[in-house]
Amino acid sequence: MAVEPLPSLDRSTLRERALVAVRSAILTGRYGPGDHLGEVELAGSLGVSRGTVREALRHLQQEGLVVAGARGMLRVRALSPQEVRELFAVRAALEGLAISELIASPRRQEAAARLRAELERLEEDPDDVLASLEADLGFHLLLCQLAGNSMLVDAWRHLEGRMRVTIMSFGETTAKGLMSAQRHLPIVEAVERGEVPAARAVIEAHMAGAAEAYARPR
Repeated sequence: MAVEPLPSLDRSTLRERALVAVRSAILTGRYGPGDHLGEVELAGSLGVSRGTVREALRHLQQEGLVVAGARGMLRVRALSPQEVRELFAVRAALEGLAISELIASPRRQEAAARLRAELERLEEDPDDVLASLEADLGFHLLLCQLAGNSMLVDAWRHLEGRMRVTIMSFGETTAKGLMSAQRHLPIVEAVERGEVPAARAVIEAHMAGAAEAYARPR
């Protein structure tokens, strides 16, 4: 009895798997800022063609995680101190808008309760940097989502990859110190008080402190 051959894997499926794998390796710190991303090595490791890897890397360039260096060699993006400060300045603007809209909404107290509950995640496993990073970014993403502005959330997510690369490029001591629940508590308290200028000042101070820490020479 003839056996029908298995269907071949869809090319788009392979490209997506390669994209997810390489993106994950960058965002978890396996590949750090400045590391070379060779098509041959990646293709061999992932078991796909160089063309598939090339397409995945092109997508990561569009996301701002990968840049072309000397002779076109692709590397994980390394933000300069000035770019780090600019990144957190934009975050301050976005999250300042989020907290303003949140305070103005009739759901302010409910939102404050959700943010306060989210602080518990930052205390669950403080020695696990990856878990703390997820909790930290989760808190700030929730702040934006609770504002109810979809364009704001989209803009914040567009920066998320560069946030992760910046944070993961530093040692555990720096990262953990900036991702504690205690450091995020003033944001929740500002929402609870409902004073927009003071709340925006809290967000700006929070981002300025992070910018200075992550912009320091490594």
